[in-house]
Amino acid sequence: MSSHGASGSGRNDRRNDRAGGEVFLIGGGRDESVAEVVCGPFLRAAPVRVPRVLCVLVDEGDGAEQFARYDALLRKAGDCTPVPLPVPVGGRVGLGALSDDVDAVFVCGGPTPAYQEALAGCRDALAALVAERGVPYAGFSAGAAVAARDCVAGGWLVDGAAVCPPETAEDLEEVEVRPGLGLVPFGVDVHAAQWGTLPRLAAVVADGRLRHGVAVDEHTVVRVSGDGTARVAGRGRAHSVRPAPGGGVLVRSYGAGESFTAAP
Repeated sequence: MSSHGASGSGRNDRRNDRAGGEVFLIGGGRDESVAEVVCGPFLRAAPVRVPRVLCVLVDEGDGAEQFARYDALLRKAGDCTPVPLPVPVGGRVGLGALSDDVDAVFVCGGPTPAYQEALAGCRDALAALVAERGVPYAGFSAGAAVAARDCVAGGWLVDGAAVCPPETAEDLEEVEVRPGLGLVPFGVDVHAAQWGTLPRLAAVVADGRLRHGVAVDEHTVVRVSGDGTARVAGRGRAHSVRPAPGGGVLVRSYGAGESFTAAP
């Protein structure tokens, strides 16, 4: 394989201590001062020291501008080579994009339903990259939501009752749970503290559509390892939501340095 990276480190400069099969769920946020905290571990989990990071981006007409933002975020977090993969709204990611020269996959933020549609045909291929080749996956906002087995695509009503602010609805009315990538066994919602999405997640756990949900604050990452341990880092918190005996839900919040079990 050919080498890459400005420092001379390349694809053959493989880590002896790499942590493969990991998924990183980032709750969103634009403050680059936390880039190393939320994205650095993702880059270091790649099988080479200067990873080629495939950045999947739903392009709503400003794709170049949006990619520049993620490119800066990732480069601030560590040495890497971000490579854009723009997908038009309504388009799909081709399996050929998930090639052998991908060292890490970063799925960007934007309209969650469009990302769910764009990645619908990649579930098995991404699972193989993560589980078999040890390629880490990071999802930022929408990219975190679609990583779930059952994806909370959006919406702000459950049976006509409001469960979160309408501006968080992703152009959906009733809350929709759609098939996700299956990289983590729980449902994911994002911008939890900032957008007030935790009640939406609680509602779909309470009505039985999810057995376990995790809502992630901005500037916060949940790192899910192959052994099923979920660890929290960053400024905010991750909120684990599970069914309560007798009805309703149990919510437990975890801060930086704390961990919980990913399994339902």
